[in-house]
Amino acid sequence: MGCCGGEERVQREWRPLEQRSCTDIPWLILFTLFCIGMGLICGFAIATGAASRLVSGYDSYGNTCGQKNTAIEGIALSGRDQTNKKYVFFLDPCNIDLVNRKIKSMALCVSKCPDIQLDTYEDIKAFATVNEVNHVRFPVDCRNSLPMFHRCTPVDIFCYARFAEALITFLSDNSVLHRLVAGVMTSKEIIMGLCLLALVLSMILMVVIRYISAILVWILTAVVVIGSLGGTCGLWWLYVDHKKSLNDTMPVNELQVAKDNVSALLVYAIAATIFTVILLLLMLIMRKRVALTIALFHVAGKVFTHLPLLALQPFWTFLALICFWAYWVMVLLFLGTAGNPVQNNQTKLVEFRMSGPLQYMTWYHAVGLIWISEFILACQQMTVAGAVVTYYFTRDKSNLPLTPILTSVFRLVRYHLGTVAKGSFIITLVKIPRLILMYIHNQLKGKENAFARCMLKACICCLWCLEKCLNYLNQNAYTATAINSTNFCTSARDAFVILVENALRVAAINTVGDFVLFLGKILIVSCTAFVGVLSLNYQRDYTVWVVPLLIVCLFAFLVAHCFLSIFEIVVDVLFLCFAIDTKNNDGSPGREFYMDKALMVSTHAHFYPLKS
Repeated sequence: MGCCGGEERVQREWRPLEQRSCTDIPWLILFTLFCIGMGLICGFAIATGAASRLVSGYDSYGNTCGQKNTAIEGIALSGRDQTNKKYVFFLDPCNIDLVNRKIKSMALCVSKCPDIQLDTYEDIKAFATVNEVNHVRFPVDCRNSLPMFHRCTPVDIFCYARFAEALITFLSDNSVLHRLVAGVMTSKEIIMGLCLLALVLSMILMVVIRYISAILVWILTAVVVIGSLGGTCGLWWLYVDHKKSLNDTMPVNELQVAKDNVSALLVYAIAATIFTVILLLLMLIMRKRVALTIALFHVAGKVFTHLPLLALQPFWTFLALICFWAYWVMVLLFLGTAGNPVQNNQTKLVEFRMSGPLQYMTWYHAVGLIWISEFILACQQMTVAGAVVTYYFTRDKSNLPLTPILTSVFRLVRYHLGTVAKGSFIITLVKIPRLILMYIHNQLKGKENAFARCMLKACICCLWCLEKCLNYLNQNAYTATAINSTNFCTSARDAFVILVENALRVAAINTVGDFVLFLGKILIVSCTAFVGVLSLNYQRDYTVWVVPLLIVCLFAFLVAHCFLSIFEIVVDVLFLCFAIDTKNNDGSPGREFYMDKALMVSTHAHFYPLKS
C-alpha cells in the first residue's frame, strides 16, 4: 500500500488504453471495511432504539412514545406501556437551551396534543386526566400546539423568538422582513426562470467558449500590459513631480516628509519597472504557451460536442453527495439519541449518553463524512478523465464507444476504485487537521494572543495550500491511471514528472486558463442579473429587488462554477494527454500523433517534440 515500493523504472512506457488491470486493491479492501464500519454504526443506532427514539420521541423517564418499554433501573416511572400515547408533549416548550441544542422542559407521552390554551388549573387537570398523566409538575406553560413529527409543536410564535432574535435584531423592523418574503413569493416564477436561464447559459458557454477564448486571452494580455506600463509610468511621473516640488524654504518637518515621499516613490517606481520588465519577458517567452492554452480550450469545446453527457456530471455528483449527506445526517441524529439512559442530577430527567469506546463512533462517523465525500468527488474526476482519455487516444472519432461516459464508469468500478479510495484518503488526511485548527481558532476567538492567532492562521493557510496542490496532483494521477492502468503512487509520480517537464505550460494554463474561466462565470452572472433586472422591472407590485437578484446571482454563480469546473478538468486532462503524446511520438510513420490539428498548429508539434 505504500508509495515507495515496487521496482524502479527508468522511463515509463505509456500504452494508452491497451492494457487494463485492477489497481490499489488493498486500499479498496480498506475502504470497503471502513464503509462496513459506517453501516455498523447505523445498525447499532437502530438496534439500540436510537432510531425509534428519534422518530417517535421519548419522555423524561426514558419511555419511547408509541410502544412498550422496558424498565430502567433506578428510574421509577420508566418501563411504561405508551402504545396509545404517540406524541411528545413538553410542559414548558419555550424554555430552549440554544447552547446544548435541547428543550429544557419535562416531556410526557400523550395520546393527543392540546388544541387549546391551558390557562387554568382545571384545564390542565382535564388534559392530564384524558391522557392518563398523574405526574405533572407545576407550574406548567401549556400552549396551543399541533402534532408535528410526533411532537406537540406550539402554535404560538413566541417560542421561536429566540431562534429569530439575530434576524429580528438585524432587520429591526418586521415590515422589512414581510416585504422581502412577500417579494420573493411574488417573483418566484421569475426567479425559477432566471435560474433555468443560468443553467442554459452555462451549458452553452461550455460549447462556445472555444470560439471566444482567444479573444478573452488577448484582451486579458492587453489589459495586463497596458495596466503595468501605465502604473509604472504613473509612478515615475509622480516621482519626478514630487522631486521638482522640493524646496529648501519649506518648514523642516514638511521638508523631511516630502523627502521621505520622494524616496518611497523612487522605490515603488523601481520595483514597478522591474515587475513590468519581468512580466513583459515572461509574456514574450510564454506567448506560444498561451497559444497552447487557447488550443486546449478549442479542443475541450470539441470534446463536449462529441461527449455531451459530460455536462451532466455535476448533476450526478451533486445527487450522490446529497443522498450521502442525508444518510449521514440521519445517522448522526440517531447517534444523538443512542447510548445508555442516565439521570441528570440537576433536573432528575433521563438523558441518553454514549460512554466508553462507543463515544468514539461519532468521530468515526465524522471522518466518514470527509472521506466518502472526497471519494465521490474523486469518482467524478476519474470518470471525466477516463472519457476524455478515450476521446483523445482514439484516432478515428467515429470509432468512439457508443457511450464513452458509461464505459469510463464501468472501467472505474471494475478496475480503479482502489486508486480513487487512496487518493481521497490522502486529501482527508490533510483536510481533517485543517478543520480541527479552524475549530480551535473559532473557539479561541478573542481569547488567544496575537502570536497564537497568527500561528493558527498560518497553519490553516499552509494546510489549505497543501490540500489544493494535492488535489491538482491527484487529478493528474487519476488521468495517468486512466491512460496506463497503473496504481496511484506510480501514476502520481509519472504525472508529476510530466508536469515538471512542462512547468511553463502548466503555469500558462493555470493562470490564463483559470482567468478565462473566471471571466466566463462573471459573464453568466452578469447576463442573468441583467435579464433579472429587466424582468423584475415589470413586477410593479414589488419594489425591493435585492433578495430575488441575490438569489438568482448566487445560483447562477454556483451553476457556472459547477459546469466550468468540469470544463477545467477536461482541459487539464487534455494537457496531460497532449504532453504524453508529444513525449512518446514525433509524427513519423508508426509514431503518429494522437492530438487534434488545432494543437499541432498551435505548438508546431509536427516539426519538433515538446520541450519546456
